[in-house]
Amino acid sequence: MANSKKLVPITLLTGYLGAGKTTLINHVLNNQEGYKCAVIVNDIGEVNIDAELIQKGGTVTQKDDNLVPLSNGCICCTLKVDLMNQITELIKTGKFDYILIEASGICEPLPIAQSISVLEGKADRKYPPICRLDNIVTVVDALRMATEFGCGDNLLKDNIDEEDIENLLIQQIEFCSTIILNKVDKVDSEQLGRVKAMIKVLQPKARIIEASFGKVAVSDILDTGVYDFEEAVTSAGWAKAFEEAGKEDSEEHEHHHHHHDDDDDHDEHEHHHHEHGEHCHCGYCHNDEEGEAEEYGIGTFVYRRRRPFNKDRLQEWVGNWPKSVIRCKGMLWFSDDPENAFVFEQAGVQITATGSGKWFAAAPEKERKRLLKQYPEIAADWDEKYGDREIKLVFIGQKMDKQAICDSLDKCLDD
Repeated sequence: MANSKKLVPITLLTGYLGAGKTTLINHVLNNQEGYKCAVIVNDIGEVNIDAELIQKGGTVTQKDDNLVPLSNGCICCTLKVDLMNQITELIKTGKFDYILIEASGICEPLPIAQSISVLEGKADRKYPPICRLDNIVTVVDALRMATEFGCGDNLLKDNIDEEDIENLLIQQIEFCSTIILNKVDKVDSEQLGRVKAMIKVLQPKARIIEASFGKVAVSDILDTGVYDFEEAVTSAGWAKAFEEAGKEDSEEHEHHHHHHDDDDDHDEHEHHHHEHGEHCHCGYCHNDEEGEAEEYGIGTFVYRRRRPFNKDRLQEWVGNWPKSVIRCKGMLWFSDDPENAFVFEQAGVQITATGSGKWFAAAPEKERKRLLKQYPEIAADWDEKYGDREIKLVFIGQKMDKQAICDSLDKCLDD
């Protein structure tokens, strides 16, 4: 398309520390295939080691011209404005027809993509579009994932750096369009199959490209046209599980009243007195067409209840988190705070419950009637006692004992 040719394409490269991002960048720069590619490198700390490594590779000779190190911060938070300004300046020079951004190993890709969307003219109309985000590439270390995520036994560690890596690895896999599964030469076929199955459950739609030493076709990294923001946001495994468990959620999951647009008519949570007879609702076990997920015991299920959690009981349960669960996300509420909805999120060993506004049931009657008229899906699933309040959690893991997890969570419900 003529319009897209005028916009400078950008590839965002993410992946945890040591996965092989710098090696991949060097490979791309040595095989640019006619592109004039600028590189923005973000590394935490005063000394930008990755930038130095890339320069030593002989692919970038003028530090101030082609390579722009962003230090003393992270481009997904403190350096957002710096990143946007740097992209703008690089494009203004007219010297480059492609920008490659290497995010720090501790960056979440979503906030960076949102920053770039401003320069795409999508987030704020006062910004004319000057670029387009073409591809978000996550580099995954096949060996590390096989050993640390293989059976879940090594997920719970005390080391803070490991916590960051586990949490971010999951988010980097969930929000991307291409996955470079690097160092495949260091794992056996069983380990490789298990890792690929886990990745496909976490992110079913991303392309998985196997590599050793970061050697991949440049056409898989640059100017691919594969990135789509809405698809990246909604294609994570936990989001797909919600779709399978109920009606497709057409609104952003962060807004709790929209989050319940996908509520279904399952008998299991229609009335609170049925709950001890409930069974886990597994809507996503057959997630992989090739059966790899089932072969390796990797699966997803949705835990849904109407009654609230007792905060102290849930806190105690979280303190003994099941090692087989790698990812959990959803909505919940507490008996001592019936007005407010919370987003519950676990990735690796990081676990949070964040306030997400009030339930419709907590609104004054006049406002509640207006909202229910506006959102008929919620009205259709309205519970006589609890209204729209409910617990809905997606679990992703390997060899999970679904019944045991649900039974133990049931004991955390308020009496």
